[in-house]
Amino acid sequence: MQIYPTLELQGGRCVSLRRGGLDAPEIWHLDPVEVARDFTEKAGWVHVTDFDAVARAETDNTALIEQIIRTVPGSVQLGGGMRTMDRITQWVEAGVARVVIGQTALVTPDLVKEAALAYPDQIVLALDVYQGKVMSGGWRDTTAFDPLDVLGWFENDALAAIVVTDIDADIEETEASVSLITRVAEASRTPVIARGTVRTLDDISRLKYVPQVAGTVIGRALLNKSVDLEEAVALAAPRPEETVAPFV
Repeated sequence: MQIYPTLELQGGRCVSLRRGGLDAPEIWHLDPVEVARDFTEKAGWVHVTDFDAVARAETDNTALIEQIIRTVPGSVQLGGGMRTMDRITQWVEAGVARVVIGQTALVTPDLVKEAALAYPDQIVLALDVYQGKVMSGGWRDTTAFDPLDVLGWFENDALAAIVVTDIDADIEETEASVSLITRVAEASRTPVIARGTVRTLDDISRLKYVPQVAGTVIGRALLNKSVDLEEAVALAAPRPEETVAPFV
């Protein structure tokens, strides 16, 4: 199982959101480029979310993200404001390994299909789920969609992964997330990445054995030192297959 350490950006700073609120972020006084470099050195990946791009088309984080892409010794998975094919193409050509499309997929599903056709296995669908329904508008608006309904729209598209955020677990700090992730993973033909589910190493242990869960996104728990990234990567790694000595 792949660990995707998360770097969330707002105004050029590392932040974490409480209950998805963009107006009152928790600010981490860290160098985003150094954090991204450390993450990729240990995990091979960094999942970057540009919260300014979520809120508006223009963002001051563009140059910073481009610097991260050029600097880190690993792969970047980028989300935030992916509303047009031009923007998706911009970031693929800039060097991101994967582009994450969230709310736009609910409004313009054909964009996801077009992007997946143009960049097979580089497009990630993101679903935020609360009380069994997919949310939009930064967790503010409840849609009528069950996550499995949305999965069905893209079952024949060459997506790299599906990031599923269990908002119930994220805001209530419960362990109910495994049931949601399990339900989505069982129904998905595409590997699932869990989000909002990890606060301790024990949470990684639970996710590791859910079929079709290919990874987990970890954010605040790394920054507040609740989880050590090297320990998380080691725990998530597959165990060496036991070998049996041949008969002689």
